[in-house]
Amino acid sequence: MPVTRTRWRIMNTNYPKAPLGIRLVTALSGKLCSRWQANRLLWFKCSILTLTYLAYMCYHMTRKPISVVKSVLHRNCSGLQLPPEFVHNMGEPPNDSTWCDYPPFDGPDSAALLGSLDSSFLFSYAIAMFFSGFIAERVSLRYFLSLGMLFSGIFCYLFGVAKVYDIHSMAYFVFVQAMAGICQTTGWPGVVTIVGRWFGKSKRGLIFGIWNSHTSIGNILGSLIAAHYVESDWSMSFIVPGFLMGVFGFIMFLFLVDRPEIVDCQEKVGDRPGGYKRLEEGKTGESGDSDVDEAVGSSISSEQENPSLRSLHGSFHSNVDVNERTPIIGSINRTPVNHAAIGFAGALKIPGVIEFSLSLFFSKLVSYTFLYWLPLYIQSSTTLSPELSADLSTLFDIGGIVGAIAAGLISDSTGMSATTCTGMLLLAAPTLLVYQRFGAISLSFNICLLFLAGVLVNGPYALITTSVSAELGQHSSLNGNAKALATVTAIIDGTGSIGAAVGPLFAGLVSSSGWQNVFYMLILSDILALLLLLRLAGREITRRVRRRNIRIE
Repeated sequence: MPVTRTRWRIMNTNYPKAPLGIRLVTALSGKLCSRWQANRLLWFKCSILTLTYLAYMCYHMTRKPISVVKSVLHRNCSGLQLPPEFVHNMGEPPNDSTWCDYPPFDGPDSAALLGSLDSSFLFSYAIAMFFSGFIAERVSLRYFLSLGMLFSGIFCYLFGVAKVYDIHSMAYFVFVQAMAGICQTTGWPGVVTIVGRWFGKSKRGLIFGIWNSHTSIGNILGSLIAAHYVESDWSMSFIVPGFLMGVFGFIMFLFLVDRPEIVDCQEKVGDRPGGYKRLEEGKTGESGDSDVDEAVGSSISSEQENPSLRSLHGSFHSNVDVNERTPIIGSINRTPVNHAAIGFAGALKIPGVIEFSLSLFFSKLVSYTFLYWLPLYIQSSTTLSPELSADLSTLFDIGGIVGAIAAGLISDSTGMSATTCTGMLLLAAPTLLVYQRFGAISLSFNICLLFLAGVLVNGPYALITTSVSAELGQHSSLNGNAKALATVTAIIDGTGSIGAAVGPLFAGLVSSSGWQNVFYMLILSDILALLLLLRLAGREITRRVRRRNIRIE
């Protein structure tokens, strides 16, 4: 149906500030618009979850090719057949085992050079993350994410173009990786802030565990795409994901509604006549009533209507030792909400922030070492080809999906996040040792151990970066200050990103002395992550036992 002048006017008057794609859908689909008015909020929420899921999936899809292509940038070329054009041009076949490698990765220091590529990406990512979060709160997130995805795709494309134009400068590869790391920092603060604006503070481990699977799905897609081209033309392993990233960035520009008020989506608050709240990330000073105010208001009205609830509420607070990380939502006796942004020093004083940040440092170190080096390790420890090694490495990410959901479910049912992470880390250390010792015995054994390692390694990592960060950002000492959530998340994820940068760098240096030393490093990191959470886990167990005794009495 053509867009008439009347429809164009309707398209621009319904949601004049909405993205072009939303206005087009509104103008071209009159019946659809009339049907969705009653469920308009639900439709937009579903679209936000879908778009942010796909966006961050693309971010990880463009991170993965480098780990797959490592296996052909430097390998033993002795048993490979020379291509006909090479024989025709060179005559006699070369005697060395590096004729098929891609300079400058054809020397004995190839492992260190490949590790420096990972580090240039990850260190720039970790440093830029703190600044990116600051910028994300002050600009349009639709443009922020769209441009971030576009430039991330461009730099992924530029890495592959090096083979097309025969570029062998190490400085070029380091520059491309560093710029890609900076552009990739637009992803996490962007999608988390948008989801927070639309869904408020109703964050649970299960929801985050399922939504956080975009990381593993992106890794899997990146591995499969790169593996398809790695042996024939490794430049396409970067060009194709980069192109897809740019296409999805354009889709985000067309359809992403980064603020609910843009499409007039306000949600009623309780039974207050005419009372609405904007589904912001909790900035009550800018968006009216927050989730905290809603919960407090409903709690007060319930206690006024039922005296027994009021006595029960007072009895609970007098007899039960409240979790130190329990949000203040529902509390009546509290001081007014503070709107001032919390500083880093204040955020570090929140109980649990330092422990979880340092634990994530070591957890992310292990996870990202697998992310960047697992395909190469599988190829070197088995007889599998580079393509099959990349395909097999996706089992670690599949296990990560299961681990994230499992960690969220256990944390939700027990209310013991630190204990959940501690238990999974305790099982992860021996699993890594068994995988290093016996993973190469058979393919089936390798599959089972790799999947189990993904569950136990990525479960704590996913839980800490999502629901634990949100929980700490709502600590009672913050008095409902939603601006602390972004700061706490930046501290925890930024610290973890530094660990993610250190891990692959050390793996590149240590692997030259034997892969078993890399696994010893990973096991030690896993144990340190475990030890850092023991105090919090002990307090959670003590608190749970105390509450159980109170119920028995």
